[in-house]
Amino acid sequence: MPRLYDQLTDALAHDRPAALATIIRGPGLGAKRLIFDTTADGDLPYDLAASVDADARALLRAETPGARVYATPDGEAEIFVEVYPAAPKLVIVGGVHIAIPLAQYARILGYRVILVDARTAFASEARFPHADRIVIGWPDAALTELGLDSSTYVAILTHDPKLDDPALIAALASPARYVGAIGSPKTHARRLVRLRDAGLSDDALARIHSPIGLDLGARAPEEIATSIIAEMVAVKYGTTWRPGPETWDSRVQVQDDPNITG
Repeated sequence: MPRLYDQLTDALAHDRPAALATIIRGPGLGAKRLIFDTTADGDLPYDLAASVDADARALLRAETPGARVYATPDGEAEIFVEVYPAAPKLVIVGGVHIAIPLAQYARILGYRVILVDARTAFASEARFPHADRIVIGWPDAALTELGLDSSTYVAILTHDPKLDDPALIAALASPARYVGAIGSPKTHARRLVRLRDAGLSDDALARIHSPIGLDLGARAPEEIATSIIAEMVAVKYGTTWRPGPETWDSRVQVQDDPNITG
C-alpha cells in the first residue's frame, strides 16, 4: 500500500494524471489499485482489474470521481475512484498567425502552452510571449519527447503535410484528449488517405478534429483561434455536436489561405 501512495505522490509532483480505485464495500474491502493512462499497479480480487482500469480511465478523462458496483462470486463489490487529472496543456504545432491568439486565449483559460516549430523565424519568444515553452524541432520528435497524456490538447496548424502528417501520427499514438488539424474537408480527405497508407486505423483517424475548430463562420486569425478554443472546451466537457460539411464553406477558404495560416 505505501508503494501506491509513493507512486501517486510522484505522479502529482510531476503533473501526471492518475486515478486511485478503492473497494469501499463488499469482498476485498480496502483493496486499492492506482491507474495511469497506459499502466496500473495494485491488486484487486476476482479479476476486476481490467474492468476497473477501463472505468477509471474514463472517469479520469471526464475529470470526475465516481463509484461503481461490480459482481463477484462472493457478492457485490463497490469501488470508488478518486481522480487526479493533470493540469491541461495545449501543444501548438506551427507558429503561424492563428497560433499567436490561440496561445493567448489558452493561457487565459488556464492551459500550459507549448509551441513546437522547426522554423526559428516562427518559434520565438518575441512572437509568442504567452507560451510557457517553445520547442524548436521536428514535430513528431518533439511530441514524442513531450510525453502527451490525457490532459493534453494538440492543435496542428502548419498546413504542410511534411510536418502535419508526422505530428498527427505521434499525437494519435498518445492518449491526448484532443487532436485537431487545420485544413479544408478536401485537404483532410487527402490527409486521411496518406495516414491510412502509413498504417493508421480508422479508429485512430476518427480522433482527428478537422477542419479544426467549431464552425463559427470565423475568418480572421483571432476568430479562428476562438473556434479552436471553443472546440477544445466542448471536448473537455463531452459535447459531441459538430456541424455538417455544408456549413464550412466560408471558413475553408480562410484556412487554405497561406497569408492567414503562415
